[in-house]
Amino acid sequence: MILSASRRTDIPTFYSEWFYNRIKEKSVCVRNPMNKYQVSRIDISPEVVDCIVFWTKDPAPMLSRLDELRDYKYYFQFTLNGYDRDLEPNLAPVENRISTFKSLSERLGSKCVIWRYDPIIITDKYTTEYHLRCFEKIATSLKGYTKKVVISFVDVYATKNKGNLTEAGNKFLTPNRLNDFAKQLADIARANDMEIATCAEAVDLEFCGIKHNSCIDKELIESIIGYSLKVKADGQREGCGCVKCEDIGSYNTCIHGCRYCYANYQDDVVKEMYSRYDVDSPILCDEITADDKVTDRPVKSLRDGSKMAGQMSLFDL
Repeated sequence: MILSASRRTDIPTFYSEWFYNRIKEKSVCVRNPMNKYQVSRIDISPEVVDCIVFWTKDPAPMLSRLDELRDYKYYFQFTLNGYDRDLEPNLAPVENRISTFKSLSERLGSKCVIWRYDPIIITDKYTTEYHLRCFEKIATSLKGYTKKVVISFVDVYATKNKGNLTEAGNKFLTPNRLNDFAKQLADIARANDMEIATCAEAVDLEFCGIKHNSCIDKELIESIIGYSLKVKADGQREGCGCVKCEDIGSYNTCIHGCRYCYANYQDDVVKEMYSRYDVDSPILCDEITADDKVTDRPVKSLRDGSKMAGQMSLFDL
């Protein structure tokens, strides 16, 4: 099983103590977003978890306890943008988070910390020129600390983030301008020894060396764990290259307050959910009630038994 922590919220920043408690208990509960009375209990012991994928904008709160994950393999998707507080109101300065990125990379290795520069929002303030300057500044700072940068252009959802993006003055690039912009981003990435890829983008940018990305990446996970995996594609959105995973987060629990977010877009609900946070609860920002139907989700390791080339076992020594 591949564990996602989490596309829905920033567990490393806000809920690392809860997460470490779940690791200690080797179990976590997740409420079905489509059926609030349906709860799955998931075994997260090292025997069944092949890899953990963390999604975060600031994992500093969890770094001092990484030794508690010694029985697990994992990597980080680490978002670093250059927006001001009008779009990212509750984030630490980007310079601080770059320092955290470097510390994490020094500990885990550059392939296990992936830089995300996303979503890209174009406005009168955040022009393509603005993004190119910011992207180059961050890329230069991270040279040698990551092997990949992932970009995406903001998705607009009518009932979730459209109002905030309209207020910000969101604009769409023409195909020619987008291609030119993408090529310049790719040139900067290559100059800093980084592969560049898009996340869930239908647009084809292969002409400038930008590939479609797999954020839950089978090949990367296999290289980290040293074994081949037998896992199916997921494809949550058009253009998504991810493989199947189990996400243990909850929507409307992230308090970064980013104005473009479509997973945590109801401020009053976010505040109410956050007030429920209990580090000892089996479920994030929630509790199990008598009305809930709790079932054990069948999970298992996805290893197919084949070692990756270059990997050794005790029997090879």
